[in-house]
This record gives sequence, C-alpha cells and structure tokens, in this order.
Amino acid sequence: MKIIGRLREQTELNRYFKSGKPEFIAVTGRRRIGKTFLIKELFAENITFYFSGLIGKNITNTYQLKQFDNTIAEFGGEAKPASKNWAEAFSKLRRMLKTVRNSRQVIFIDELPWLDAPKSDFLPALDFFWNTFASVRADIMLIVCGSSASWIVKNLFENKGGLHNRVTGRIWLMPFSLAESEVLFNEIGVVMNRYQIAESLMVFGGVPYYLNMFEKGLGPTQNIDRLLFAENAPLKNEFNEVYRSLFSGSNRHMLIVDALSKKKAGLTRDEIIAATNIPGGGNLTKTLHELEQCGFIEKYADFTKQKNNAYYRLIDPFTLYWLKYVKDNHTKDDYYWTNRIDDGGRRAWSGNAFELLCLRHLTQIKQKLGISGISTEVFTWRSKKSSPGAQIDLLISRKDGVINLCEMKYSLHPITLSAQDDRALQQKRTAFLAETGTRKAIHITMVTTYGITEKGYAASVQSSITIDDLFC
Repeated sequence: MKIIGRLREQTELNRYFKSGKPEFIAVTGRRRIGKTFLIKELFAENITFYFSGLIGKNITNTYQLKQFDNTIAEFGGEAKPASKNWAEAFSKLRRMLKTVRNSRQVIFIDELPWLDAPKSDFLPALDFFWNTFASVRADIMLIVCGSSASWIVKNLFENKGGLHNRVTGRIWLMPFSLAESEVLFNEIGVVMNRYQIAESLMVFGGVPYYLNMFEKGLGPTQNIDRLLFAENAPLKNEFNEVYRSLFSGSNRHMLIVDALSKKKAGLTRDEIIAATNIPGGGNLTKTLHELEQCGFIEKYADFTKQKNNAYYRLIDPFTLYWLKYVKDNHTKDDYYWTNRIDDGGRRAWSGNAFELLCLRHLTQIKQKLGISGISTEVFTWRSKKSSPGAQIDLLISRKDGVINLCEMKYSLHPITLSAQDDRALQQKRTAFLAETGTRKAIHITMVTTYGITEKGYAASVQSSITIDDLFC
C-alpha cells in the first residue's frame, strides 16, 4: 500500500535525508499509528540496516542480541561470534556499515525501548555508537522509533548523559485527519459517505490500523460491533494495551483519562488531583505532559488567562468511546452498538465525540473562516457568575479584533435554529462579554454536519461550517 497523507512528516524526513550531514531522528507516536510503515515505505531503497526490538516482557536481553546478530548477517555483516553485550553488537554494526558505499545510509531501529532491558548496556552502547562513529559520518541517518513515550522522552529527549541534545529531529505521528481517512477507505475499498467516515473517526479516532480493519460491505455501526463487541472482538482489550505500551506507570495515565471522560468541559489541575487522588507535583506534571504529547488530552487556557484556570480535556475519541461503552460492558451482545441506534445516551455521546472531532480539525475550521493567515489563540471558558451557567468549549481569538464563539452540533439533517437555541447562544455571548470585558467583536460560528437552514434564527449566526469543510 502506498503512503497515505503524512505530507508534512514526509517533507521533514526527506529534508533530513538530504541534509548532507549525520542525522539522529526519533519518530514517536501511539501504538498502531503507522510509524514503521512510514519509514520503511519512504526509505525502502535506502535502508542499509533495519532491526525491530522484540516486544514482550519475557524476551531476554540475550535473545534480543541474538536476533540483532542474525539481522546484521542478513544485511551482509558477520553474525559470529555471538555478541555478549550491546557494545559488541554495535561494534559489528559499525564494521558492517564501513563496507557500505551508499551516498546515504539509513539505519532504522524500531521498537527501541524494548532493547533497553534492565541491567543491559544498551543505552551506553547506543551512546558510544552515535558519538564515536555515526555522528562523524555525513552519510548516516539514524532513525529510531518507539511507542513508549515515557522511555523516548526520558532517555533521548531529556538524557543527561552522552545522548544529551543528540537527537537532531523529532517527529510525532498523530492520527489521520478526516481527509486522510477518506483516502484510506477509498484505497481499501470501504465505501462510506462523509457522515459515516466522521462517525467512524468519532469512535476510532483516525488510527490507521483500526481503520484498516474495517470490512468491505459493512457500515460503520456494523464494523464497530465486529471490532469491539462481537465474541473475540479484536479491539476489545486495545485500551489497556495502548496505554501500557506507551507509558511506564500507566495506571496514573488511565486514571486521569477516566476522570476527564466524565467531564465534557475538562478539568483543571486541582480538579484532576481531587478526582484521581494523584498527588500534585512532578509525577503529575510528567503524566499530563506525556498524555498531551501523544495526543490523548489537550490543555486549553481559560480566556481569563488566570494561571490556575487552564483546563485539560480528553480529545482522543477511542479513549472516550472505550471508557463509556466497552470498559464495563458485560451484555455479551454481539450487536450492542446497532441495538443502541435510537438510544438517548448514544445521541449525547455523539454530540461530545463530534466536538472532539472538530477540535482535531482546527486548521480546517480556520481555513473555512478565511483566517489561516491571521494569528489566533484558542481558549475555553466557563462562566463564574451567570445563571443558568454558561460554558463555551471553543473560542478562537483573532488578532484582527474578532472572537469566533464556536458551537458544535451533530445531526443527521440540517439544523433549524429555534427561539430556544437562539436564546441559549445569546445568553452565552452576553455572559462572556460581561464577565471578560473583551472589546473584540463576537462572531457566533456554527460547526455542524449538514449546516443550518435559512429558517428560524439563522441570521444570528455569522458563519457556518459543515462536515465537508472539515475534509479540506
């Protein structure tokens, strides 16, 4: 299969490849996001050496070394004598690379964290390999991958020893956009309209591996049942596997996202501490930072810009869906999602999940608003005084003196704004103006699936964005 999307990442990687100097590139991202596929396909003709660490807690350091030796032999080097440690293994790799005369040598080591077994010499050996050999070879491009964000950050990005500041390029792979997902579905022959593609991403979040599992001839609801609720459903335990593969001490990460899944508007740091009983301090800061880096949560400043009023919001659709519908599901109903098609709870979830999808497509929203070239800041806001309470999940504050107050609605049909809808919007607008004292013009922006009709109170809305606009 050809590479789909990833245009920015391909551009960056090609720039490093053509730099004419040694490069040490770390490519990270959540499990199943397509890191290995991207590197192997992009540099298929230039990979001088490729090795992937074997995954599993029961894999011994000795066995990893043996497979590393065997792989060196497959690429033209000498496997024997057997390496007793990583220093010897990397010495073999150096000898092999010295015999290669390519203008650019790509050395790709995948699942790097799994090679760093307790009491092994892997990190010092990698340090020695880079600092005494690869870093003085203008023809070498070392690419390392790993799903364990904790390990990558601690041992590469924040290394205090010989690997300090040695990584020359960092690429975080994020889930596919709607547009990229549409291309993927077309490529694998899964026929769906854009509403159905959006519904699919509201559950699986644009993770290519999950979308590739869709079966042709089935709609999104049927595929959701097959992948998550059927007997032996392949993704039923995926949540735990994702978090445990990404993070050391993953229980803290799972406690935080579980607490955030119950609060659509997000939680402040203090509220997270209260909800999870995780002590404040460095470990909490580190955990929140790791969840942000991997795209599970996002930090939104309150428009008041008070330091303690920033909100953390869960933005990963798969996490939200799994915690709400899969975690405690004991029905043994193979058609669970199909049978809830008219359920009120499903409609409420749809509204929240659609908002998350919109937050993932802020670039497309700005493009539709014609403000791609204007400096903007994104905020959330909760009223401290109004009754009934007012809350705005997305504010786009622009340097041209305008704030877009975004209201997101998910519907099977175009929406007609009623008098009640208009009162709710105006009440939010009025409370926001009164409490913040902003002098910027407030433009009400509706982001919906099929737009708003000209009937009712459409005149109150300054701009309307539809699902088609999010596919740009």
